[in-house]
Amino acid sequence: MKRLWLLFAQTVTVLVAALFVVGTLQPQWLGRQGAVVPVFEAPAPGVAAPVEGTGSFRAAARAASAAVVSINTSKAPANNPQSADPWFRFFFGDQTPSQQQSGLGSGVIVSPAGYVLTNNHVIEEADEIEVILNDGRKAVAQVIGTDPETDLAILKIDLTDLPVITLGNSDALEIGDQVLAIGNPFGVGQTVTSGIVSALGRTQLGINTFENFIQTDAAINPGNSGGALVDVQGQLMGINTAIYSRSGGSMGIGFAIPTSTARSVMDAIVRDGKVTRGWIGVEPQDLSPELAESFGMQPGTGVIISGVLQNGPAAQAGVRPGDVITAVAGRPVTNVAQLLSAVASLQPGTPTTLDVVRREGKTKIEVTPGRRNLPRQQLTPR
Repeated sequence: MKRLWLLFAQTVTVLVAALFVVGTLQPQWLGRQGAVVPVFEAPAPGVAAPVEGTGSFRAAARAASAAVVSINTSKAPANNPQSADPWFRFFFGDQTPSQQQSGLGSGVIVSPAGYVLTNNHVIEEADEIEVILNDGRKAVAQVIGTDPETDLAILKIDLTDLPVITLGNSDALEIGDQVLAIGNPFGVGQTVTSGIVSALGRTQLGINTFENFIQTDAAINPGNSGGALVDVQGQLMGINTAIYSRSGGSMGIGFAIPTSTARSVMDAIVRDGKVTRGWIGVEPQDLSPELAESFGMQPGTGVIISGVLQNGPAAQAGVRPGDVITAVAGRPVTNVAQLLSAVASLQPGTPTTLDVVRREGKTKIEVTPGRRNLPRQQLTPR
């Protein structure tokens, strides 16, 4: 019995030892595999990952980036007007002109003919403007025209085979739509940032005379001015213009001029060399809740006229201080910025209709707008 037990023990020991050796050196013989850590692996090189559903903006960036350019400006140093006077040089020495001033910005090629949209403040007072394409080509740009009231400028470069961006319908944008900002921030090179449309129709920011900004949280920094705000198809929705910042860098509040505004300004400048706007000669102010109540109206449903220019178009048509304008050419106006924009869009010399509310009731007044940018005159109540 003792010998049988010893034999059994030795047999078990040999089998366990053999199992250990086989499990260590040849685990596949036992149908076992090595442990696998669960990971998400990228596709093998050369295998494109599907774009739909991944949140990638590569197609939009690829479609728009080539048409976004960097703009370098330079301004010659100003000479002291007395530097040629011998006595001035005797007492103060030769005054070396200050260092040449330079600036950086961005622009967007919008036509095969070489037209480039950018901000007026990017090229304002520049003596020389150099446009650098994404493919490395460079060209000296000619200023076709500027519109300081919307902070837009049109340049032209003489190059062939230009990449051109597709103009989108900025009026179709809605809050929450995804957008990309493309430009040359801080001169580091072309950069693409993403975000959403945070707000539409931003006005009264004190940036331009005519304001109707798209607000976005896509990072916009110094040097992005004049660059492109595009949708997820790479279509141009706006021209990046300004940011709200306490530090000088992006804080998630940026503003772009809608493509609809930029297109109308560009067409006017290329066609006429300038932008012609309507003018009726009134001093408007927003309708306060107290004034609205006295007229039996809701606040924000019109603009009250506090002053009328004597012998101006509005005065000749019969507009009086205290009138509330609710629509211009059938276009409702709810604040001063909307009234200013609606009047500016009128064709000078072409009669149009104002919807007016007076204490005695509603009326329509036909007015023939004049041309904006006339010499400023004193507005006085009549």
